[in-house]
Amino acid sequence: MDVAWCAACRSALAGPPWRCEQRAGRLDLLDGRPPLPVWTLADNVGAVRHAIVAWKDGGRLDLTRPLAADVARAARSVAPHVPRSRPGPLVVAAVPSTAGARRRRGGWLVDELARAAVAALREEGVDVRRAPVLRRRGGRDQAGLGARARARNLVGQLRVARGADRVLGGRDVVLVDDVLTTGASVAASAAAVRAAGGVVVACLTVASTPGPGTGGVAR
Repeated sequence: MDVAWCAACRSALAGPPWRCEQRAGRLDLLDGRPPLPVWTLADNVGAVRHAIVAWKDGGRLDLTRPLAADVARAARSVAPHVPRSRPGPLVVAAVPSTAGARRRRGGWLVDELARAAVAALREEGVDVRRAPVLRRRGGRDQAGLGARARARNLVGQLRVARGADRVLGGRDVVLVDDVLTTGASVAASAAAVRAAGGVVVACLTVASTPGPGTGGVAR
């Protein structure tokens, strides 16, 4: 019988969040500015990877609660360190999946993580708003694609919902995603936010995929 949340997963995600953006080449704008800061909780390997795949594509919606709880804890820890560029409420937005993926998975699972992050930040006294406004028109699922293919797969596919500029314009935005791999989805989401007048100041993920030959955590 399946174990709802195994000890290996609990242990891997139990530590403090750590910065992982150096793993994602697509986040380097190559203009001298540092890459977007991204915090994560674990390497996307072993039990953690199996759990995330089961949650997203194996019908294991019972894993939403423990994953959301870990993201909430990470959000509380990261909150004092999120760089702010302008006054006003902080906006939290989930990196989008395709409509087909949402139907297949039973919902927009990453947005459930964003909800948890917002609730946790409010408990810490942060003026924060959730904005489920990022949309993905189509393209393949990113799973299994290489770095170049991931970037090509997203060309022209990400946008913001109609009227989202009223929510994002003039605001600092934190993105939430499940896994950081090449950074293509986060970079495309940040570009869509920027086009609507906002600026992405940080990203929070459950896990991060180690680069080839790195052998795991590089903190």
